[in-house]
Amino acid sequence: MTFYVENETEKKLPFLAEKVLADVMGAVLDAEDCPYEASVNLLLTDGAGIREYNKDFRQTDAETDVLSFPNLDFARPGDFSGAESSPADCFDPDSGELLLGDIILNLERMESQAEAYGHSILREFAFLLAHSLYHLCGYDHMEEAQARLMEEKQEKILQGLGITRD
Repeated sequence: MTFYVENETEKKLPFLAEKVLADVMGAVLDAEDCPYEASVNLLLTDGAGIREYNKDFRQTDAETDVLSFPNLDFARPGDFSGAESSPADCFDPDSGELLLGDIILNLERMESQAEAYGHSILREFAFLLAHSLYHLCGYDHMEEAQARLMEEKQEKILQGLGITRD
């Protein structure tokens, strides 16, 4: 498992982003029975930064908490079998790892949501990572049943890691 974390802000987190990403990513990929070693890129930005990315990539001129850019097209969520049909697009030629995708996380929104929900910044950071990683695994929340499934999966990951709302 490989991940790259870049922080384009001056904000310092009270924990190691790399450790939390490794823990959450490992738990999600294990839960989804991903048969490959995988890599993810994580960019930490602020409200203005994510608004620009959202505008550039999704043609939505609005701030959000997290953006997910899956590298794979999934026939079914969590079904990684299609990756081998396009190895040049899906696997890193040097490491052989599955290129899962990219995450852009808004640190300002993360902090305000943690405060609004009454839990720690660590909990909100891990939640946003789990949420985004499930998007990278093909899940979505456009319909109510899909949203419930994603919520259940995210909560199970966080509970398993002992990252609770306390």
